[in-house]
Amino acid sequence: MYIYPDNLKSKATLWLWQLKDIGIIGVCAVISILALTQVGFLPPTVLTVVFAFLTIRFEDTSILDFIKYACGFFFFRQQFYEWR
Repeated sequence: MYIYPDNLKSKATLWLWQLKDIGIIGVCAVISILALTQVGFLPPTVLTVVFAFLTIRFEDTSILDFIKYACGFFFFRQQFYEWR
């Protein structure tokens, strides 16, 4: 089921994913299936399933977004403290 964005400002979603994520999952699934059937290599399939799970959106947030924000807060962005 295609859900049209609210007020034309939010991103379009299809089921539980954004359309961009559906495209990435689809391409990765094709590559994973080819790797599994032709070479017998399982890790691309596992990575595709993990990515699909992490990008499930619930109330405009995904687990992957939370991980990105947490890594940015704890490791990659400088924290600014002001002593008064």
